[in-house]
Parts: sequence; structure tokens; C-alpha cells
Amino acid sequence: MAKKSKKQQQGGTPATVALTAAGVAFTVHAYEHDPAHPSYGEEAAEAMGVSPDRVFKTLVADVDGTLTVAVVPVAGSLDLKALAAAVGGKRAAMADPALAERTTGYVRGGISPLGQRKRLPTVLDSSASDHTTICVSAGRRGLEVELAPEDLAKLTEAVVASVGRA
Repeated sequence: MAKKSKKQQQGGTPATVALTAAGVAFTVHAYEHDPAHPSYGEEAAEAMGVSPDRVFKTLVADVDGTLTVAVVPVAGSLDLKALAAAVGGKRAAMADPALAERTTGYVRGGISPLGQRKRLPTVLDSSASDHTTICVSAGRRGLEVELAPEDLAKLTEAVVASVGRA
């Protein structure tokens, strides 16, 4: 089950609270965030000693006027056309970062697909199913949760589709 620090036992982040409430097995990984690092996701993979194809970033895009979450490996990028197609849309563009932060309740580099202020349509890249567990942001920079991709998909009601590219 979850490994909890003292702070998490007192409430944690909205993401860890959601995981605990759902009874999902997860592990928290904390590391010292370096503001100078050029990539939040690659920093997380390096700090945890985890292959970048198992660490997933949470991106917020605008698909035909609807904010939509894409969860893709940090080693690659998001295919916006594939994301639009996965949710039945025509056009997708990256969302304004300030709007993404306001809507999810998280800051850039710490946006989690779990425990968001407003539940958004979510698409999990199909490569997640290649792994027993994956890591996603736990809701702040320097904090990741490791869980089964099936659990993430279920909790976020995600569509699983090929939306990442190497």
C-alpha cells in the first residue's frame, strides 16, 4: 500500500488524498526539485533513477474549446492531432498555462492527472500499458506517485490511446 510521510498522513496533496480514498496501491517518491533544470519530467526520472519511458507528464490542451488532459511519457511529446481524435475532436492546441493552473488547482511542473479542482477529460498514452507501474506528478514539483496504469486510467476515467510520440 502507500508509503506515507508525516505530511501525507496529515492530508497530503489532492492527488494522494484521491488515491488513498480510492484504496489504490501507490508509492510516493519525493526528490529535491531544481528550478534550473530544463525539464520537470526528465528531472523526476533522473532523481528517482527511473527510466524516462515510465515517467509520464501531465499536459493540458484545448480541444475544440474543452480543456483536456494528456498523460504522455516525459521522453517524448504530445501528438495534438491524435489527442483531438482520441476525444472525438477536430483541433487541439496547448492550453494557456495560467488557465491550466487555475482549472486544475496545480502549478506547472506539478500538475497531476489526479485530484484536480475540476475533472477534465483525460487521455492516457497507450504506452503506459507496457509497464507494471508508471510515475506521474503527485501534485507538486518534486513529488511523484507510482501506480499501475490501469488504476490511473480507472480513477481519471481516461481514454487510452496512442497520443505520445518519441
